[in-house]
Amino acid sequence: MTEAITNSSTIRLHDAFFRWLFAVVTRLRYLLELAGKANKELADFLSVVNLDTLTRIPDSYSNVDETGEADLAYRVNVSTGAPVLVGILLEHKSGRDPDVLNQIARYVNSVMKIHGENRGFDGLPTMAIIFYNGRENWNPLKTFEDGFPEFFRGKVLPFQCAFINMVDIPDSDCLACEDIETGMGIVAMKYAYNEKKLLEVLPQFKDLLKKIPPERASCLLQKISVYLGEYVNQDVLKELDMAFVSVGQKYGFVSAGDVFRQKLAEAEKNGEEKAAKARSDGKSEGHADAIDVFASLGVSPEKIAEAKARLDALNNK
Repeated sequence: MTEAITNSSTIRLHDAFFRWLFAVVTRLRYLLELAGKANKELADFLSVVNLDTLTRIPDSYSNVDETGEADLAYRVNVSTGAPVLVGILLEHKSGRDPDVLNQIARYVNSVMKIHGENRGFDGLPTMAIIFYNGRENWNPLKTFEDGFPEFFRGKVLPFQCAFINMVDIPDSDCLACEDIETGMGIVAMKYAYNEKKLLEVLPQFKDLLKKIPPERASCLLQKISVYLGEYVNQDVLKELDMAFVSVGQKYGFVSAGDVFRQKLAEAEKNGEEKAAKARSDGKSEGHADAIDVFASLGVSPEKIAEAKARLDALNNK
């Protein structure tokens, strides 16, 4: 599987999928609300902020939107009515990373700042949320404070932090989620290492896909297929494709090959119509116009040459 490279770091496709999915504020809200049901620290945080004010921080720390070193950063107002901002930093992990807290600290230090003339401190209080969907049980927060005196418990990190194992988000909540992309995306991630559960739960979204426009549903299925390609074998992908093939037929999803063939057929039809008009009008520009139709639709030079030969044959009749 080809991996994207940025900033001399190797970023796996699962990171791109997480960023693509939850860079959209609406989906992020549903993710936070679902995760908050499974994590008290996150639930407490959500109770003191106004999610209607969520604003994504531009990727100033990342060269590539979907494959930057960090995942996602936001600012949000507190819910007291005062114009006070706090930060939200999302970090996705699919395996153990002993450096994750240092990594987050660097992001908080570089990203969570607001410079103002009357501000005595540029930093923003930040809630960092680690979303994990790995094979092994892992929680970097559980053993982090061992050995510290009670006085320092909860005060060691320069930010608040919650750890969410995505498998703890119930399937029922995902299936009931009003945002289909969020529900399906969570299921795809939480069962990426569990083929049996993946094949059991993911197809249950088939009938729910009709609630979103066909182009969005098609994009979602394609993104999930690419993402799961890192984890499951081709037989599983084929079985998932078969589970959704009827959805594609019913709601008009078409593959990239279907789109190309459709464009080619349209180009040929338009070209022949223009050629016929040129013959009937006694004009030569019909030939050139027909070739322009092919070029404008992105048809390859080889196909244009075939069309030209056909048009020459028609004009010579």
